[in-house]
Amino acid sequence: MTSATQSEAVRLDVTVDVPVEHAFRVFTEQFGEIKPREHNLLGAEEVVETVVETRVGGHIYDRGESGTVCRWARVLVFEPPRRFVISWDISPTWQLETDPSRASEVEVSFVAETSDRTRVELEHRHLERHGEGWESVRDGVADPGGWPLYLQRYVEAIG
Repeated sequence: MTSATQSEAVRLDVTVDVPVEHAFRVFTEQFGEIKPREHNLLGAEEVVETVVETRVGGHIYDRGESGTVCRWARVLVFEPPRRFVISWDISPTWQLETDPSRASEVEVSFVAETSDRTRVELEHRHLERHGEGWESVRDGVADPGGWPLYLQRYVEAIG
């Protein structure tokens, strides 16, 4: 896995030995296996599932044990098997952000290097939109427990 942190964006990529369609499907349909359950905005309630609604206008949400739902991202672009873009509706204090103009974006692109090898590129951008404290969001998602962990778990889910 390679990574780069710019002043305002975090970029990472991994290469997996599967066709691009499979790589895309695992990331979007098995995101609940990729996202650690402890990354949780539901408070004391445990996350039992994380769902990506695979359409523009959909959400990424966590569902808790009691059925409580926490929608923490909006699906902005969904173009299988090439890319998808979501909003990051989480503030610098790691609370839900309700103002879309204060949300950053995460783009995940899938590039076929061969018929059985895909490069997955993740860019978390527009972090400055979060306003004061945006650097803590950048540092948190770039930390080994942030996007690097998600990509490691993604590679494991690919098998």
